[in-house]
Amino acid sequence: MSSKIETILQSLTLEEKISLLAGKDFWETVPIPGKGVPAIKTSDGPNGARGEVFSGGTRAACFPAAVCSAATFDPEFSKRIGGALAEETKTKSARVLLAPTMCNHRHPLGGRNFESFSEDPYLAGKMAANVVKGLQENGIAATIKHFAANEQETDRLAVDTIVSERALREIYLKPFEITIKEANPLAVMTAYNKLNGTHADSHTFLLKQVLRGEWGWEGLVMSDWGGVNSTADSLNAGLDLEMPGPTRWRTVEAVTEAVQKGEITEATITERAKNVLNLIEKVGGFENPEIPPEQSIVDPKHSKLIREAAGQGITLLKNDDNILPLKKEAVKGKKIGLFGLAKEALIHGGGSASLNAHYRVSPEEGLKAAYGDDVEFKYSKGAHTYRLLPPLAKSCKDAKGNAGWTMELFKPGQTDKAIKTTNELKDSSFSPILDNEAKDKEVRFSATFTPTESGSHYLGCSGIGPTVVTVNDKVVFEQKDNSPDPMGFLLGGNPEKEFTVSFTKGESYKIQIHTKPPVGGTDWGILAGLPGFRMGFMTQQEHDVDLVIQAKEVAKECDIAIVFTGHTPAWETEGQDQLSFHLPRDGSQDKLVETIASVNSRTIVVNSTGVAVALPWLSKVSALVQAWFPGQEAGNAIADIISGAVNPSGRLPVSWPKRIEDAPAYGNFPGEVKDGQLTVKYEEGVFVGYRHYDRVAKEKVQFPFGFGLSYSTFAISNSKVSRTSAEAFSATAALKNTGNVAGSTVVQLYVGRKHQSPEHPIKTLAAFKKVFLQPGQEQTVELSLALKDFAYFDEASKSWKVDRGQYDFSFGQSTADIESVVTLDLEGSRELKL
Repeated sequence: MSSKIETILQSLTLEEKISLLAGKDFWETVPIPGKGVPAIKTSDGPNGARGEVFSGGTRAACFPAAVCSAATFDPEFSKRIGGALAEETKTKSARVLLAPTMCNHRHPLGGRNFESFSEDPYLAGKMAANVVKGLQENGIAATIKHFAANEQETDRLAVDTIVSERALREIYLKPFEITIKEANPLAVMTAYNKLNGTHADSHTFLLKQVLRGEWGWEGLVMSDWGGVNSTADSLNAGLDLEMPGPTRWRTVEAVTEAVQKGEITEATITERAKNVLNLIEKVGGFENPEIPPEQSIVDPKHSKLIREAAGQGITLLKNDDNILPLKKEAVKGKKIGLFGLAKEALIHGGGSASLNAHYRVSPEEGLKAAYGDDVEFKYSKGAHTYRLLPPLAKSCKDAKGNAGWTMELFKPGQTDKAIKTTNELKDSSFSPILDNEAKDKEVRFSATFTPTESGSHYLGCSGIGPTVVTVNDKVVFEQKDNSPDPMGFLLGGNPEKEFTVSFTKGESYKIQIHTKPPVGGTDWGILAGLPGFRMGFMTQQEHDVDLVIQAKEVAKECDIAIVFTGHTPAWETEGQDQLSFHLPRDGSQDKLVETIASVNSRTIVVNSTGVAVALPWLSKVSALVQAWFPGQEAGNAIADIISGAVNPSGRLPVSWPKRIEDAPAYGNFPGEVKDGQLTVKYEEGVFVGYRHYDRVAKEKVQFPFGFGLSYSTFAISNSKVSRTSAEAFSATAALKNTGNVAGSTVVQLYVGRKHQSPEHPIKTLAAFKKVFLQPGQEQTVELSLALKDFAYFDEASKSWKVDRGQYDFSFGQSTADIESVVTLDLEGSRELKL
């Protein structure tokens, strides 16, 4: 503790110390001007510094999602991205970035998998540690999240995750441990969920024993937004900062009373306040307390990095007869059909990772820029991919006769007199997350709608709380209960039940939407008392048109067809797990691919998701490119791969099952409800991802962990492993580019027992290195690893061990492509000091 912090602490009253332990507002800490304590600002998020507005705010750079970054298998890119994120964070006047997200990919339907790196804790830890290094070397505090075992969105505020200590240590805590020890992040964010019966924000084992005790970490622990569930327990366990503010649990009165009752000591309050002050000091808050307005600055260096990183992460999964790359000279004068989501830049998922990007390059734009006038492009959408009907905006007039809607706010139960009226609102949606005036109020939206065509029209509606829609005073929709996931509602992921209403062209209709705050929502944290709704609208002609017929005709006349599939942010988002292993909506994308492939033998699919999805049409297409969510340069990066300007080198950071039933957590996701409590049991233990698939029939795996194709070929040979100390090893292997194109591959080193045991994975990733080679070039690749990289946690002795015996050191380019094995006799270690 610096002398400055010590002096400030001594000057603070108990009440002032308590005031520091929760946020001032949604993003800032509490200042104490009279004692020289400034506020500092935080910002989301993992793939870009969004700033303080959730939707449509200050523009920001959108970097590749973490899963795309992990697919590079290149920690240096992560460090460079961290450095660029630091510069972006400064443009938003923030000093703390709420990133990286580093929870494990436990199940393919996890809603936030895209925001995290991998199913493998070693890969995730190495990538995350380098993001942290890049951020903090440039003066911005990293906040690693969500600590811990936060692998699903279903009932995420209350779900109880039941996991063994061994699985917790080896899989779910390991990325955090690597990052803590290698990069020393200045902040850690706790998870929403319970872990083995206790909420993460008050989990003594996680925060005291492991994080601050065994790992010796001394930074600041903050809650997820609205993720505090107690006063005394969270303070005693080690949660320094409740976010956001104003506080719900840490009022001066509540904490003072707890001190007086002996539930908390003043020394604990002082310790928590010290950690807040330390963070302020480490990010330069005392030196420069100013928080200027946010800025939007397009940095060409960042744009170049985003394109480069995306190109290195995009993963080629199938390439029959080397249909790719489509070299410019080879396709000159050809017709190329673009289908599906070609006009949409799927650059990020939904929720905390979403932002208002500086720009977004669609695949169509990227390809047209790459090929110019040498190629004729034809486009047909071919599939409905929306999740929510678009809000009703056109042909609506407010109470004053102007275009738009009228909003009225009422005191609860007093809807005869509005306390506030606003006109000319653009559409039929209301999201009041930052509007304190709407808190604990009823809201009514109304408009006079004049349809432009007759017949049935489709509507869809949902609210945070009870919501009713009337047309000419007749109820056409009623939601009597609260939203099943209020945060999911705000982030655009809640499903809406569609219904039809008949309208006659030219007639006027009075439409009203009346919504109330959530019933009994006092425990909803930041959403308590907030009303909100959205109503979508689509004409029958738009809704029922068979888009695939038109696409089929276009595909027939094209020389090559490229179908763009994937998840928009509404389908893959924070707040809700995936609805299905199949691409949305209602099989339309799968049908599109099948149809195009049936009439065009040269069909290429480019898929943009953060997770594995079902591929029922895989055998019928010539090529498959997994583009992930590659950031604002998406279209250019995809075009680089398609055209051959960049040789693909991405490798899967997740295993890709053929069926969801083959996933290791199947049957234990998202859990079971008993007595009102959702509980999810991690019955698969340590056998997550490839640790599971290594033990099952190969035909259950579509693509193995670490897999990815190149426009060249590579071979590994002459591998050697030697011991350099009691706990460390040096490994080498010869890598040769056996093709005729310069490119990169990833040398992956796995370690496992020669004589397999049902209690342990067959092999575990212990080292990796990405290497670039010219055609015919051969290079000796050096890897370093240690016993701790493949040790297991022994629950009986509460220690890390490597048992005595023979171990295979397997060198390969995926878990299923092992090219060289070295076997060593190891004496083992009874207890490792990690």
